[in-house]
Amino acid sequence: MDTGLVQLLVFGIVAALANVLGGLILFPVGVQKIYKKSLKYILALGAGFMLAVSFVDVLPEVVELWLKKGDSVSSENLIYPMILLLGGYLLTQFFEHTVAPHFHLGEEVQADHLISTRSAYTAIGGLLIHTFFDGVSISAAAQVDYRVGILVFIAVFLHKFPEGFTIASMVLAAGKGRKEVLAATSLVGLTTLLGVLVFYFVGANGGLTVAYALPVACGVTIYVAASDLIPEVNHHGGKRPLVSLSVFAGVALFFLVHSILHSVLEE
Repeated sequence: MDTGLVQLLVFGIVAALANVLGGLILFPVGVQKIYKKSLKYILALGAGFMLAVSFVDVLPEVVELWLKKGDSVSSENLIYPMILLLGGYLLTQFFEHTVAPHFHLGEEVQADHLISTRSAYTAIGGLLIHTFFDGVSISAAAQVDYRVGILVFIAVFLHKFPEGFTIASMVLAAGKGRKEVLAATSLVGLTTLLGVLVFYFVGANGGLTVAYALPVACGVTIYVAASDLIPEVNHHGGKRPLVSLSVFAGVALFFLVHSILHSVLEE
Protein backbone atom coordinates (compact mmCIF):
# COMPACT_ATOMS: atom_id res chain seq x y z
CA MET A 1 0.00 0.00 0.00
CA ASP A 2 1.21 3.52 -0.85
CA THR A 3 2.91 5.25 2.11
CA GLY A 4 0.94 8.43 1.50
CA LEU A 5 -2.34 6.54 1.66
CA VAL A 6 -1.32 4.80 4.91
CA GLN A 7 -0.49 8.19 6.48
CA LEU A 8 -3.85 9.62 5.40
CA LEU A 9 -5.69 6.56 6.70
CA VAL A 10 -4.03 7.02 10.09
CA PHE A 11 -4.97 10.71 10.12
CA GLY A 12 -8.57 9.95 9.14
CA ILE A 13 -8.99 7.15 11.69
CA VAL A 14 -7.47 9.17 14.55
CA ALA A 15 -9.70 12.16 13.73
CA ALA A 16 -12.76 9.88 13.62
CA LEU A 17 -11.89 8.29 16.96
CA ALA A 18 -11.53 11.77 18.50
CA ASN A 19 -15.16 12.46 17.53
CA VAL A 20 -16.31 9.25 19.21
CA LEU A 21 -14.25 9.81 22.36
CA GLY A 22 -15.47 13.41 22.57
CA GLY A 23 -19.02 12.07 22.72
CA LEU A 24 -18.42 9.19 25.10
CA ILE A 25 -16.66 11.48 27.57
CA LEU A 26 -20.10 12.73 28.59
CA PHE A 27 -20.88 9.47 30.38
CA PRO A 28 -18.20 9.00 33.11
CA VAL A 29 -19.19 11.74 35.59
CA GLY A 30 -15.68 12.37 36.93
CA VAL A 31 -14.13 12.68 33.49
CA GLN A 32 -17.04 14.79 32.29
CA LYS A 33 -16.49 17.40 35.02
CA ILE A 34 -12.80 17.73 34.19
CA TYR A 35 -13.52 17.92 30.45
CA LYS A 36 -16.20 20.58 30.89
CA LYS A 37 -13.71 22.78 32.73
CA SER A 38 -11.10 22.44 30.00
CA LEU A 39 -13.47 22.57 26.98
CA LYS A 40 -13.28 26.32 26.53
CA TYR A 41 -9.49 26.20 26.51
CA ILE A 42 -9.46 23.36 23.95
CA LEU A 43 -11.83 25.38 21.75
CA ALA A 44 -9.61 28.46 22.03
CA LEU A 45 -6.41 26.51 21.34
CA GLY A 46 -7.99 24.85 18.31
CA ALA A 47 -9.26 28.18 16.97
CA GLY A 48 -5.82 29.81 17.12
CA PHE A 49 -4.13 26.80 15.53
CA MET A 50 -6.71 26.56 12.71
CA LEU A 51 -6.51 30.26 11.89
CA ALA A 52 -2.71 30.13 11.78
CA VAL A 53 -2.70 27.03 9.54
CA SER A 54 -5.24 28.60 7.18
CA PHE A 55 -3.49 31.94 6.73
CA VAL A 56 0.18 30.99 7.08
CA ASP A 57 0.30 27.61 5.31
CA VAL A 58 -2.81 26.69 3.34
CA LEU A 59 -3.69 30.06 1.77
CA PRO A 60 -0.13 30.68 0.48
CA GLU A 61 -0.19 27.16 -1.05
CA VAL A 62 -3.47 28.03 -2.78
CA VAL A 63 -1.99 31.24 -4.19
CA GLU A 64 1.11 29.41 -5.43
CA LEU A 65 -0.96 26.66 -7.07
CA TRP A 66 -3.10 29.14 -8.98
CA LEU A 67 -0.22 31.37 -10.04
CA LYS A 68 1.41 28.32 -11.59
CA LYS A 69 -1.89 27.15 -13.08
CA GLY A 70 -2.39 30.12 -15.39
CA ASP A 71 -0.80 30.61 -18.80
CA SER A 72 1.06 33.54 -17.33
CA VAL A 73 2.00 34.50 -13.79
CA SER A 74 -0.65 37.09 -12.97
CA SER A 75 -2.59 38.17 -9.94
CA GLU A 76 -5.74 38.02 -12.12
CA ASN A 77 -5.60 34.22 -11.74
CA LEU A 78 -6.26 34.61 -8.02
CA ILE A 79 -9.88 35.75 -8.34
CA TYR A 80 -11.00 32.16 -8.95
CA PRO A 81 -9.47 30.55 -5.86
CA MET A 82 -10.72 33.46 -3.74
CA ILE A 83 -14.25 32.82 -5.04
CA LEU A 84 -13.81 29.12 -4.19
CA LEU A 85 -12.59 30.04 -0.70
CA LEU A 86 -15.61 32.31 -0.20
CA GLY A 87 -17.78 29.48 -1.50
CA GLY A 88 -16.37 27.09 1.11
CA TYR A 89 -17.05 29.63 3.85
CA LEU A 90 -20.63 30.28 2.70
CA LEU A 91 -21.30 26.57 2.13
CA THR A 92 -20.54 25.90 5.78
CA GLN A 93 -22.74 28.81 6.86
CA PHE A 94 -25.57 27.43 4.74
CA PHE A 95 -25.46 23.88 6.06
CA GLU A 96 -24.69 24.68 9.71
CA HIS A 97 -27.03 27.61 10.25
CA THR A 98 -29.63 27.46 7.48
CA VAL A 99 -30.21 23.77 6.86
CA ALA A 100 -29.28 22.91 10.47
CA PRO A 101 -29.95 26.05 12.57
CA HIS A 102 -29.62 24.15 15.86
CA PHE A 103 -25.93 23.46 15.30
CA HIS A 104 -23.68 25.08 17.88
CA LEU A 105 -20.09 24.00 18.49
CA GLY A 106 -19.47 23.91 22.20
CA GLU A 107 -21.37 23.00 25.35
CA GLU A 108 -24.77 24.30 24.34
CA VAL A 109 -27.37 21.68 25.15
CA GLN A 110 -28.12 20.54 28.68
CA ALA A 111 -30.50 17.87 29.94
CA ASP A 112 -33.03 20.49 31.03
CA HIS A 113 -33.11 22.16 27.60
CA LEU A 114 -34.65 19.40 25.46
CA ILE A 115 -34.79 19.61 21.70
CA SER A 116 -36.67 17.47 19.23
CA THR A 117 -35.09 14.38 17.73
CA ARG A 118 -35.56 15.92 14.30
CA SER A 119 -33.69 19.09 15.32
CA ALA A 120 -30.79 17.07 16.74
CA TYR A 121 -30.42 14.86 13.69
CA THR A 122 -30.89 17.76 11.27
CA ALA A 123 -28.02 19.56 13.01
CA ILE A 124 -25.87 16.44 12.77
CA GLY A 125 -26.76 16.12 9.09
CA GLY A 126 -25.58 19.68 8.46
CA LEU A 127 -22.42 18.94 10.40
CA LEU A 128 -21.59 16.05 8.05
CA ILE A 129 -20.76 18.54 5.28
CA HIS A 130 -18.23 20.24 7.53
CA THR A 131 -16.68 16.96 8.69
CA PHE A 132 -16.43 15.69 5.10
CA PHE A 133 -14.41 18.78 4.23
CA ASP A 134 -12.24 18.21 7.30
CA GLY A 135 -11.12 15.04 5.53
CA VAL A 136 -10.78 16.83 2.20
CA SER A 137 -8.64 19.50 3.89
CA ILE A 138 -6.25 16.92 5.30
CA SER A 139 -5.99 14.99 2.04
CA ALA A 140 -5.65 18.04 -0.23
CA ALA A 141 -3.04 19.70 1.99
CA ALA A 142 -1.01 16.49 2.22
CA GLN A 143 -0.96 16.17 -1.58
CA VAL A 144 0.50 19.66 -1.88
CA ASP A 145 3.05 19.27 0.94
CA TYR A 146 3.06 16.46 3.50
CA ARG A 147 4.18 18.88 6.24
CA VAL A 148 1.18 21.11 5.57
CA GLY A 149 -0.93 17.95 5.68
CA ILE A 150 0.35 17.20 9.19
CA LEU A 151 -0.42 20.74 10.34
CA VAL A 152 -3.94 20.63 8.90
CA PHE A 153 -4.49 17.25 10.58
CA ILE A 154 -3.48 18.72 13.96
CA ALA A 155 -5.84 21.66 13.39
CA VAL A 156 -8.72 19.29 12.59
CA PHE A 157 -7.86 16.99 15.49
CA LEU A 158 -7.97 19.84 18.03
CA HIS A 159 -11.65 20.55 17.40
CA LYS A 160 -12.76 16.93 17.02
CA PHE A 161 -13.21 16.34 20.77
CA PRO A 162 -15.45 19.42 21.26
CA GLU A 163 -17.31 18.45 18.09
CA GLY A 164 -18.03 14.96 19.47
CA PHE A 165 -19.06 16.51 22.79
CA THR A 166 -21.52 18.78 20.98
CA ILE A 167 -23.03 15.93 18.98
CA ALA A 168 -23.48 13.83 22.12
CA SER A 169 -25.07 16.78 23.95
CA MET A 170 -27.66 17.23 21.21
CA VAL A 171 -28.44 13.51 21.04
CA LEU A 172 -28.87 13.26 24.82
CA ALA A 173 -30.99 16.42 24.86
CA ALA A 174 -33.24 14.73 22.30
CA GLY A 175 -33.88 11.97 24.84
CA LYS A 176 -31.55 9.36 23.36
CA GLY A 177 -28.85 7.30 25.09
CA ARG A 178 -25.32 5.96 24.80
CA LYS A 179 -26.12 3.74 21.80
CA GLU A 180 -27.41 6.68 19.75
CA VAL A 181 -24.48 8.87 20.85
CA LEU A 182 -22.04 6.21 19.68
CA ALA A 183 -23.87 5.87 16.35
CA ALA A 184 -24.01 9.63 15.73
CA THR A 185 -20.38 10.35 16.65
CA SER A 186 -19.20 7.32 14.64
CA LEU A 187 -21.13 8.54 11.59
CA VAL A 188 -19.61 12.02 11.83
CA GLY A 189 -16.13 10.56 12.35
CA LEU A 190 -16.48 8.19 9.39
CA THR A 191 -17.52 11.13 7.21
CA THR A 192 -14.13 12.72 7.90
CA LEU A 193 -12.40 9.48 6.90
CA LEU A 194 -14.59 9.35 3.79
CA GLY A 195 -13.48 12.87 2.87
CA VAL A 196 -9.84 11.81 3.18
CA LEU A 197 -10.31 8.74 0.99
CA VAL A 198 -12.59 10.28 -1.64
CA PHE A 199 -10.26 13.17 -2.25
CA TYR A 200 -7.17 10.94 -2.23
CA PHE A 201 -8.50 8.76 -5.03
CA VAL A 202 -10.14 11.59 -6.98
CA GLY A 203 -7.00 13.69 -6.66
CA ALA A 204 -4.85 10.77 -7.84
CA ASN A 205 -6.81 10.68 -11.10
CA GLY A 206 -6.96 14.43 -11.70
CA GLY A 207 -3.81 16.50 -11.31
CA LEU A 208 -5.64 19.83 -11.05
CA THR A 209 -8.19 18.72 -8.45
CA VAL A 210 -6.14 20.02 -5.52
CA ALA A 211 -6.20 23.53 -6.94
CA TYR A 212 -10.00 23.57 -6.67
CA ALA A 213 -10.49 21.57 -3.48
CA LEU A 214 -7.86 23.28 -1.34
CA PRO A 215 -9.37 26.81 -1.41
CA VAL A 216 -12.87 25.42 -0.69
CA ALA A 217 -11.48 23.40 2.22
CA CYS A 218 -9.58 26.49 3.41
CA GLY A 219 -12.83 28.49 3.42
CA VAL A 220 -14.50 25.77 5.50
CA THR A 221 -11.60 25.78 7.98
CA ILE A 222 -11.64 29.56 8.32
CA TYR A 223 -15.40 29.45 8.96
CA VAL A 224 -15.07 26.83 11.71
CA ALA A 225 -12.24 28.76 13.38
CA ALA A 226 -13.58 32.30 13.02
CA SER A 227 -17.36 31.82 13.06
CA ASP A 228 -17.82 28.70 15.19
CA LEU A 229 -14.92 28.55 17.62
CA ILE A 230 -13.99 32.21 18.24
CA PRO A 231 -17.58 33.20 19.23
CA GLU A 232 -17.56 30.28 21.68
CA VAL A 233 -14.24 31.50 23.08
CA ASN A 234 -15.63 35.02 23.49
CA HIS A 235 -18.83 33.72 25.08
CA HIS A 236 -17.17 31.37 27.58
CA GLY A 237 -14.18 33.61 28.23
CA GLY A 238 -16.15 36.40 29.86
CA LYS A 239 -13.82 38.31 32.13
CA ARG A 240 -11.25 35.50 32.15
CA PRO A 241 -8.42 36.57 29.85
CA LEU A 242 -6.81 33.12 30.10
CA VAL A 243 -9.41 31.74 27.68
CA SER A 244 -8.66 34.45 25.13
CA LEU A 245 -4.95 33.97 25.66
CA SER A 246 -5.43 30.32 24.74
CA VAL A 247 -6.18 31.47 21.17
CA PHE A 248 -2.74 33.05 21.04
CA ALA A 249 -1.32 29.89 22.58
CA GLY A 250 -2.85 27.97 19.68
CA VAL A 251 -1.12 30.30 17.21
CA ALA A 252 2.17 29.91 19.11
CA LEU A 253 1.72 26.12 19.07
CA PHE A 254 1.26 26.27 15.30
CA PHE A 255 4.52 28.17 14.79
CA LEU A 256 6.34 25.77 17.11
CA VAL A 257 5.08 22.69 15.25
CA HIS A 258 5.63 24.44 11.90
CA SER A 259 9.24 25.19 12.83
CA ILE A 260 9.89 21.63 14.02
CA LEU A 261 8.35 20.08 10.90
CA HIS A 262 10.35 22.28 8.54
CA SER A 263 13.60 21.66 10.37
CA VAL A 264 13.20 17.92 10.92
CA LEU A 265 11.33 16.93 7.76
CA GLU A 266 13.43 18.17 4.89
CA GLU A 267 12.32 18.50 1.31
